[in-house]
Amino acid sequence: MTNLNIDAIRKDFPILSEQVNGKDLVYLDSSATSQKPLSVIDKTKYYYEHMNANVHRGVHTLGTRATDGYENARETVRAFINAKYFEEIIFTRGTTTAINTVAQSYGDMAVQEGDEIVITQMEHHANLVPWQQLAKRKKAVLKYIPIEADGTITLENVRATITNKTKIVAMAHVSNVLGTINDVKSVAQIAHEHGAIMVVDGAQSIPHMKVDVVDLDCDFFAFSGHKMLGPTGIGALYGKKALLNKMEPIEFGGDMIDFVGLQESTWTELPTKFEAGTPLIAEAVGLAEAINYLTEVGMDNILAYEHELTAYAYEKMSEIEGVEIYGPAADKRAGLITFNLHGVHPHDLATALDSHGIAIRAGHHCAQPLMKWLNQSSTARASFYIYNTKDEIDTFVQSLKETKEFFSYEF
Repeated sequence: MTNLNIDAIRKDFPILSEQVNGKDLVYLDSSATSQKPLSVIDKTKYYYEHMNANVHRGVHTLGTRATDGYENARETVRAFINAKYFEEIIFTRGTTTAINTVAQSYGDMAVQEGDEIVITQMEHHANLVPWQQLAKRKKAVLKYIPIEADGTITLENVRATITNKTKIVAMAHVSNVLGTINDVKSVAQIAHEHGAIMVVDGAQSIPHMKVDVVDLDCDFFAFSGHKMLGPTGIGALYGKKALLNKMEPIEFGGDMIDFVGLQESTWTELPTKFEAGTPLIAEAVGLAEAINYLTEVGMDNILAYEHELTAYAYEKMSEIEGVEIYGPAADKRAGLITFNLHGVHPHDLATALDSHGIAIRAGHHCAQPLMKWLNQSSTARASFYIYNTKDEIDTFVQSLKETKEFFSYEF
């Protein structure tokens, strides 16, 4: 059992007191976006009330406050993922922008015709389409590591897929559909043995478990703030300093410039080389506050509690006849369960649950190739976070049963 005071944690999230369709909100869609604690809301508000100015430009007091807040946020991110250098943290709009930056900058530099890019069929579109497009631009080969029947990937298949022609391996740390926790550390080691680099989509892992990029030895790690209690529109790209120094920026304009002439320009140093224009200042400050909140709760505590919730939900849902759960067993997955209820379209199911105040996800989850592998057009997904409770799961399961009865009734 966890030692967390969940009742106290829930009080930190104002939205949890909302009523939806006359019912208490049960929010089970944190994999899409998490709710925000009051401390993050207040910190973002404080920025606009007391710090608002552009960064790296003015010498006035507000400019200094804003710059300090922004760069302190970068240091907070660096410490949170244990990056070696301050310069290895690039603020982006989120995971999608971060991965596209790697694909367009590093990819265009390193990949040549006939080279291989290796990914998996469980990837979110944000970690699939950029590599498709890179392969098309460079006439490279896009390869997929096979998925086992239980939604996991074996290192044997990883070794069989990566070759000396492979230049980039990209993989989700945690699948946003299957909940599979991939052994990206071992995959990175195999990639490096063949001279390839490792790109990790950390959008679904960093909110829920401790991430140490040095220990993982990944070359790039991308994540979004809004899934880890932070504001929307902010995320980060970690990249090894030596690689980032070799890469060219893909956006040009203010702040990333060193010298501009009529015909030629040069770029400033890391990390601002990759942060053209006015950056996401308030959002970065809010993200830092979210990291402070997560750190205070403790990432190990969060992971343990979510495993407890997931095991409980998995068991209760498995008892309902007609519920099909996708992905590995409860003890091998992160805090989400993707499923279908026989005879009920996922969108109808989500609508029915919403009438009970329960928010879940329904659709292809930006993972259409994986839906094809599952032989499903869409699925439903319940995802959990530190503010969820077993009582909420009981409410969810009971509503599932009532929905099943409603749709099975013969008029």
